[in-house]
Amino acid sequence: MEITLERLWHKDKECLAIKFKYDINIFNLLKKIEGGRWSKTHRAWLLNYSQTHVNEVCKLLNAGNTIIFKDELKEVETPKILKDLQPINTLAGLNEETQKKVKEFEGWMYSKRYSSSTISTYTDALRIFLRFYAHKKVSEINNNDVIIFNNEYILKNKLSSSFQNQIVNAIKLFFRTIELKSMVIESVHRPKKEKLLPNVLSKEEIKLILNAQKNIKHKTMLSLIYSCGLRRSELLNLKLTDIDSKRGLVIIRQGKGKKDRITPLSEKVLVLLREYFIAYKPKEWLFEGQSGIGQYDERSLANVLKQAIEKCNINKPVTLHWLRHSYATHLLENGTDLRYIQELLGHNSSRTTEIYTHVSNKSLQKIVSPFDTL
Repeated sequence: MEITLERLWHKDKECLAIKFKYDINIFNLLKKIEGGRWSKTHRAWLLNYSQTHVNEVCKLLNAGNTIIFKDELKEVETPKILKDLQPINTLAGLNEETQKKVKEFEGWMYSKRYSSSTISTYTDALRIFLRFYAHKKVSEINNNDVIIFNNEYILKNKLSSSFQNQIVNAIKLFFRTIELKSMVIESVHRPKKEKLLPNVLSKEEIKLILNAQKNIKHKTMLSLIYSCGLRRSELLNLKLTDIDSKRGLVIIRQGKGKKDRITPLSEKVLVLLREYFIAYKPKEWLFEGQSGIGQYDERSLANVLKQAIEKCNINKPVTLHWLRHSYATHLLENGTDLRYIQELLGHNSSRTTEIYTHVSNKSLQKIVSPFDTL
């Protein structure tokens, strides 16, 4: 069989797309590689782009197949941000020595069991920084170069503060582990962390959204996110064995920070799950793709919510994470102890959970405005 490996951009990330005529055996082989998912948009199996993934795919699929590798990036799919930065020559290719060091850094993170998303984020950030200094040897880069990069690349191009922090973190880790020299990152002005309040929907709005979806699969997915306070990835990574109906629990395995946790399973959601299971009969993942192979696509899940919002005529930029924020806030308003909410959400620090006290109206409702006493 002919299999094409292609580099392309998907959701602002460089991905490796594996394109082939449908074959269940190839699907089963690709599912062995962590972090893969099926993309309906590209009609291909996607992995974060790395030489490690290229080698792994070739090793798995080489027997009896013809592999064609297209190394170029599709111009039409290049993120706007990279197009805008091309004139300052930041996309120049890395020399062989620098590529070797980036691969070494990637391998080091794999050996330390960093998550695939962190590895992808850090290596992408590092490549951008090193491309900026393509004219210099890596060993010659110093702390002053980091400051210049911050001013001439990040600030000049008005890139986000989160991107700036990712770059700084990647540089710091790379030079400490691979170059064995410490960069005084503290002298680089990090952006002040934005203190944004979580977006919360009322219970009435949540009810409208959940009831707007008549498709049992879609309704169950949204209901499970809200009723358990799940992140999008945590819902999509659920397997059939993670639902403990006898004990009334949902087991979230290797969530953010590689932590397992449990959360109560609503009896009403359990009824929905049983109805969904009878209708769809999933085999491995709790929510599988339309073809019944692999996990449900994250973009499709976002569209499920978008459709529900449109049906409800809610004029807010609601995202899936709003359901998680709403779950935590509603728990707090119902009198649940903040410590329990921290455990249910999987937060490391209680400070992260305390932000919900700023959006809960439980105490605010008791405050009488002086205007009302005039």
